Amino acid sequence: MRPRDISRRPVPVRSAVLGAVLLACSPLALAAPAGAAPTTPTASALTVEEQRLSGPVPQEILRRSGFDDVAPGFARALARTRGAAEAERLAAADGGRLWRRAVDRAQGRGPEGGDLSRDDDRPLYWARLGMTRALREWRPAFPLPERRRAALEAAVERASRGQDSLDTPVGGAVKRVLITGFDPFQLDSDIRRSNPSGAAALALDGTVIDTPAGPARVEAAVFPVRWADFADGTVERTLLPYFRPGPVGAPPTPFRQWGKVDLFTTISQGRPGRFDVERTNGAWRGGAADNLGVSRTGTVPVPAGVPTVTPQPQWTTTTLPYAAITAAATGPFPVRDNTSVTEIPAGGTAPVDRPDGPTPGSAARAGGGGDYLSNEIAYRATLLRDAVGLKVPGGHLHTPVLKFGEGNTDPATGRITDPAFVRERMAITAQIRAVLAVAVGTTGRS
Repeated sequence: MRPRDISRRPVPVRSAVLGAVLLACSPLALAAPAGAAPTTPTASALTVEEQRLSGPVPQEILRRSGFDDVAPGFARALARTRGAAEAERLAAADGGRLWRRAVDRAQGRGPEGGDLSRDDDRPLYWARLGMTRALREWRPAFPLPERRRAALEAAVERASRGQDSLDTPVGGAVKRVLITGFDPFQLDSDIRRSNPSGAAALALDGTVIDTPAGPARVEAAVFPVRWADFADGTVERTLLPYFRPGPVGAPPTPFRQWGKVDLFTTISQGRPGRFDVERTNGAWRGGAADNLGVSRTGTVPVPAGVPTVTPQPQWTTTTLPYAAITAAATGPFPVRDNTSVTEIPAGGTAPVDRPDGPTPGSAARAGGGGDYLSNEIAYRATLLRDAVGLKVPGGHLHTPVLKFGEGNTDPATGRITDPAFVRERMAITAQIRAVLAVAVGTTGRS
């Protein structure tokens, strides 16, 4: 983002464990202080993303996928809850059900629910917003401080994005691959937008691919296009347990292990007509508006309480096997090794574009992936890799820009989908799968 398959086995929800890993970053740690006066239950103001939900395009996407029942069902269940703890359990459970439903639909399991292509990532996005909107509009019959309402929203967000149900198997029989995608974005210019990285996450989550190094299981999660979530540690909270594995569960539940990843790549939509393996990531936010219309400029903030490198580096570097990936025939789109950055040279004051990477002592102004959230997730993931000493291939892959077909490019009059649009999205997903097979193949057999 710039400005062979097997059925998924059931996996445990790990919200409590992930919260303990990064307690300082988790809104679930917030609770009303003892003796505080109850907060009058009132509806909160809708976010910019939630306000878009009422438009005809989001409603058509939900209706034509069968996901229009998600938010109403969640709202009815919320109304029956009798306390904050019960509501919290519901939020996590229904969020997880939404993620599994979206994955199942994308992978051809269960009812189609409508005539929209199964590979479409947009029903998940708009249904999640329906759930968070229902939470914001809910007036519970019991005291609910706004901090607890925010914790409910966080539970929906994590579970419905697959962030707390990643299942990396233990042992050496299967390689473990973790990928991430993004929500649709730039919706004010075309609310019909889909994000091929999110579609690929749904299509590949829990699947096994054949590689020269043997079978590899892919686990996926999706992230929001919002500056604040990144500053609050959503990336580190999700990735750290799989970069530095540990026990799952809490007494009296038996402990089990999850396996450390053998390869990871963050993925986002990038440039027209090509894939890019981004060589270098920069510690700079360039200020473009996110999905809430919020702009942030400055050094990428590292959340408190997470492993990091000090002093904070201006640049991090991919460890993905870019030479092997770019040399392989993985699909219809060219794959480039992108080495360009924008920097302020040591002793300088003005930004300079560097086609061959940063010079010593320079300050970042854009990585190969730009200065938006795709660059930032790559920077955060690779910084965390370096902080915990994870010696595996990891980095960022940019996909081609997904386009609507000829005659369907006007957002004011265009249809929400067309055959060319679907074909291109499916081709991008297929090529991502092929790129992963090449990349894992360089890791060797266990």
